Amino acid sequence: MRLFTAIEIPPELKQRLRAFVDRLRPAARLTWSPVENLHVSTKFIGEWPESSLTMLKAALAGVPTPGIFEICVRGIGWFPNSKNPRVFWAGIEVNDALRKLAADTEEATADLGVPREDRGFHPHLTLARRRDPAPLDKLRQVLETLSPDSTEFGTFSATSFFLYLSAGGKYTKLQEFPLASV
Repeated sequence: MRLFTAIEIPPELKQRLRAFVDRLRPAARLTWSPVENLHVSTKFIGEWPESSLTMLKAALAGVPTPGIFEICVRGIGWFPNSKNPRVFWAGIEVNDALRKLAADTEEATADLGVPREDRGFHPHLTLARRRDPAPLDKLRQVLETLSPDSTEFGTFSATSFFLYLSAGGKYTKLQEFPLASV
């Protein structure tokens, strides 16, 4: 099983992202991410044995609850950089609560043998991937014409995170973990 933890993005924000992507899609031959799959990843777990799923769920249930917090989706960019782009993304503003949730999830899964990330926590929404050297001139022209507020996608309240199964390009929620004590 290929697993990860993430925060779900609400439908109204996905609609704004879909409109944005639909406007850009004709300008470049990129591999565009299905908007319904977008999420704020907090930990990539990777391959996990189904026989140990109960143990993983118990560890995630023990992650300290930071309380409900706001997540702002704003801005766009490229990884690793705009000169040699491979990933086109929308930005997630990192606040203390999101950073703590990611760190606590990292700790809980590391205790089970999941490798720790060797890079810092930089959440983003992957809008597209550049698999081959597709020309980007037309896309860059479209991006230059955008108004500054066109990449202000919105803010939402994160109330829980989920354990997801990734299989065949589909993401399935396996369990929800509330961010505030009931």
